[in-house]
Amino acid sequence: MTARRGALSVLALDTFAFTACFALWMLNGVLVTHLVETQTFTFDAIEVGWLLGAPVLTGSLLRLPVGMLTDRYGGRRVFSGVLLASALGALLLAGAETFAGFLVGSLAFGLAGTSFAVGVAHTSAWFPKHSQGTALGIFGAGNAGSALTTLAAPALLRAFTDDGANPDGWRLLPLVLAGLMLLTAAAFFVFVPADRKERPGTDPSLGEQIAVLRSIRVWRFGLYYFLVFGCFVALAQWLVPYYVNVFGVSLATAGLLTAIFSFPSGVIRALGGWLSDRYGARRTLYGVFGVCVAGCFFLAVPRMQLTTPGEGVSARFGGVVTRVTHDEIVVGNFRYGLRSAPPPASDAALALSTRQVPVVRVGDVVKQKQLLASGTTTLVFAPGIGVFTFLVFAVGVAMGIGKAAVYKYIPDYFPGQVGAVGGLVGVVGGLGGFFCPIVFGYLLRWTGMWSSAWAFLFVLSLVTLAWMHSVVRSLERARLRSIEAPSDAPPELALPLGREGAVSS
Repeated sequence: MTARRGALSVLALDTFAFTACFALWMLNGVLVTHLVETQTFTFDAIEVGWLLGAPVLTGSLLRLPVGMLTDRYGGRRVFSGVLLASALGALLLAGAETFAGFLVGSLAFGLAGTSFAVGVAHTSAWFPKHSQGTALGIFGAGNAGSALTTLAAPALLRAFTDDGANPDGWRLLPLVLAGLMLLTAAAFFVFVPADRKERPGTDPSLGEQIAVLRSIRVWRFGLYYFLVFGCFVALAQWLVPYYVNVFGVSLATAGLLTAIFSFPSGVIRALGGWLSDRYGARRTLYGVFGVCVAGCFFLAVPRMQLTTPGEGVSARFGGVVTRVTHDEIVVGNFRYGLRSAPPPASDAALALSTRQVPVVRVGDVVKQKQLLASGTTTLVFAPGIGVFTFLVFAVGVAMGIGKAAVYKYIPDYFPGQVGAVGGLVGVVGGLGGFFCPIVFGYLLRWTGMWSSAWAFLFVLSLVTLAWMHSVVRSLERARLRSIEAPSDAPPELALPLGREGAVSS
């Protein structure tokens, strides 16, 4: 087998395995909702929240140790182990009879979420640096597994339960996914060639793996991934109730509209890898964060109707009021026209109107500059579901591109610790998927506005963009100093130029 064929084989199986793992990782969002709606189990709201978050928590926290194991023992072995352990978790879920049983099974199959840290290290090891971004982007398209679960699992549950006639038929769904994990593990171990990580003398020490985590650059990459991946996972869950409550659509329609956000965001990750290879991760992320800032800013503006005092009408000359109607006031021989348009409809996308109401009556004697009619201005901002969905789609596409761009950085800066660094970055990103829905819920409770979630994302995007830009500026200043330094300058002034410049960030 040639090196190129081996690399393509690794990429294909890594991508397939990651897609299968991501589909299993997002299972509870559909399964638990089905069990509660059909009253198969009487989980309360708190228990449902734990069951939804448990797989995300496990998959996030264990990414770092699993990534370190990948650096040490190789992707083929570790990925096979992750698939087998995830299958065991799905089997435990299929046999659950209580909340505790569901929680244990959910925590166990949540190990599928660590597959990303394994796949990044395994895939990048098989490709040269100039094409790693594209390869990792193709691999990362496995995020679309979440959309496959959202679209396919409800139909499978209806078939397995015989439309409710066989309530216990739901257990077949995790069994099917467990079988998929086992078959994938077998194919993975048999057909994926041994990579260099599985050859003697290449294992990094534990100290080398851990030492790199002290770099501020690693944590900065983690913040980037918190935004583009963690917030993506959070929104994939949060948008369903958002559509239902804000726009009043059905649950089925809300799920379909949410898929417009989640599916393209996963698939377009390959484009993000190509863009990162061609234009660089930094330029790509500038565009990604810029779209997130702009999109979240407009999405953060709530649907609202604002009424405020507007322009009134004052008498130019004194005199006696001889006529008062809804559209004019006559004082002596002088006529004053009034704005009498009704307030704009509450569902108008964007409208502004001023209505003037008389405050004098026929026979009143008025003086110059006395108020004849008060003004009230009404602003309505209520963008339709189409505009909202387009903006959400744009943010989702940007996040999909950003996922690949962040991981393009890692093998460039940490070629010997891709698993460890990728694992930590994945931990931070995955925790975003766990904590952001909680933050969204508290913001909704405190403000009473659904758009407060977008306000939080706007601030987070702005902070992330500002941090990256400040680092870029400092690197550029350091590079200029190194260029201008005289030949006999101290060594610390003649800084070497690296991929991002002269200063570690």
